[in-house]
Formats: sequence, structure tokens, C-alpha cells
Amino acid sequence: MADRIRGFMRDEFVTYAYILLYIALSSGQIFFNKWVLSSKEINFPYPLGLTLLHMIFSSVLCFLLTKVLKIVKVEEGMTLEIYVTSVIPIGAMFAMTLWLGNTAYLYISVAFAQMLKAIMPVAVFILGVAAGLEMMSCRMLLIMSIISFGVLVASYGELNINWIGVVYQMGGVVGEALRLIFMEILVKRKGIKLNPISLMYYVSPCSAVCLFVPWIFLEKSKMDGNGPWNFHFVVLSLNSLCTFALNLSVFLVISHTSALTIRVAGVVKDWVVVLVSALLFADTKLTVINLFGYAIAIAGVAAYNNHKLKKEASRVTSETPGDGESIPLVSLPITEREDDVVSHQS
Repeated sequence: MADRIRGFMRDEFVTYAYILLYIALSSGQIFFNKWVLSSKEINFPYPLGLTLLHMIFSSVLCFLLTKVLKIVKVEEGMTLEIYVTSVIPIGAMFAMTLWLGNTAYLYISVAFAQMLKAIMPVAVFILGVAAGLEMMSCRMLLIMSIISFGVLVASYGELNINWIGVVYQMGGVVGEALRLIFMEILVKRKGIKLNPISLMYYVSPCSAVCLFVPWIFLEKSKMDGNGPWNFHFVVLSLNSLCTFALNLSVFLVISHTSALTIRVAGVVKDWVVVLVSALLFADTKLTVINLFGYAIAIAGVAAYNNHKLKKEASRVTSETPGDGESIPLVSLPITEREDDVVSHQS
């Protein structure tokens, strides 16, 4: 009995440790990206270059883990047709999300960017209806209206709004919504399920190529114009490593808990980012209207997550996944990331 209690407590401790690790890495990555992009000490105001570096770093690490060290097995079932029609669009949208999301940090505060991201379910739902993946209903319209109203209130309360930053951030939201739609198509219509490492193994190189082309035309000349490239190798390497660790932490949390837990943790992370950024960055000035609007939007996001989880649960009630089954792509909020990330690396 005592051994069973100790085992239960140990499992609970490990679970909460993974959740805290995810929240810390997800929040920390956002702050880290903002600091690297805007800090006069680092002097690296190149969001395209930073995101490209993340994708190259991720590609190399995934190759080492899967092909050299063979710690993780790459899921089978990938074909050239699936790669061209699904993985490349996912990689392109992932690159777009991270690029535009990181660029937004040059113009707006971290807290306000996080508030704008709350509109994500609305974009996903609208595009999902257009793609035939979602059904229009009065309940979903109510939820979408609540989220939209909350974001509008939060935006109205922003003291130093910069519309260029808003456009970049909303572009990142659209890119992330399209990425999620392509991922759901990959699962529902093509039956492919990948764990996060396998997903990044396929997507990261594609995203790197998609980022390299605009980097050549938009940022390389600026970097060349500032004289010899002055890279803070340690800082940028740590930043890229944190991005990869964030994606890995998502895998660990879902493996030890559930999709519900990662979504609840995501909401907690959002509030941590909003509140802590007010302490860390001088450009962040929160108002009561900001927080009130964001609270309304988060309530709508919580209702949306609850609706989606019930829908997913009803769809898989007749299926009992085995211990080694992969996690469906649709349940993985990889860009939180960064976006999460980045977001990933959004």
C-alpha cells in the first residue's frame, strides 16, 4: 500500500514537473525572442533570420535524434504525394506564422501580441468551415462572438497601439490557422499520425527553405549593410535550443497527461506571459480595459477548447489507442509556442 502511494505521488510529481516545464519554456521562449530581437546588447533585429536559424537548428537536431543516435523513430507512412500536398503547405504556413509573429515583437508589446493571439480559434473555425472540416452552429457563433468581442475590448484598451505590428500579428494568426487546417486534413483525409519529433523532422527543413528565400531578398542586404555579421553564438544557440526544447516539452506533457491538460496549461501560460511581460519590458503598459477584454477572450477560448475536446472524445469513444500509438497532429499546439514558438518557434 505504501509503495503504491509513493508510486502515485512520484507519477503526480513527474506530471506536474512536465507541465511546469512546458509553461516555463513556452513563456520563456517568447520573452527570449523579444529580448534577442529588441535588445541593444544583442542587436539582432532580424526576425526572418532568427526564425530561419531556429528551423535549421531544429532540422539538424531532428536528424541527429532520428538517423544518427536513433533515439526516436520516424513514423512510417510518408509518401512523396503526401509530402508535396500536405507537409510542404504545413511547413510554409509554419514559416509564415513564426516569421510574422516574431516581426510583430518589433512593433507591439509581448502582452498585446498575446492578447491578439486569442483570436486564433475564430480564424481556425472560419477556415475550417470553408474547408468543410467544421459545421456552423449557433453555439460556435456565440463562442466566436465572445472571443472577438474580448479581443476588440483588449485592443481598445491598448495605450500604444501600432497598426503595423497588429497587421503582422494577425498575419501570423492567419498562417497558424491555415497550418492547423492543413494538419487536420493530413490526419482526417490522409490518415497520417506523427509524434512531434517526426513532425519536426519533416516540417523543419521545408520551413527553413521557405524562410531562406525571403531572407535573401528582405534581410540579407540589411545584415550585410551593417558590416561584418556579429553573431552572439552562445545566445542564439541557446535561443534555438529553447525552441526545440519547447516542442519536446509538448510531447512530454501530452504523453503523460492529455490534450485537455496541455490546453489548460496553455491558458495559464498566456496569463503568465501577459502579466510577467509588464514587469520585464518597458513597452508593456497594461490597463484595466486590456485585462478585462483579455479575460473575456480567454473565457471564449476555454469554451472553444471544451467544445473541441468533447467533439474529439465522442469521435474516438470506439477507439482504444495502444501504448505506442502516435499522437494526432490536431492535438499538438506546437507553435505555442514560439508562437508559440515562435511557435510555434509561433
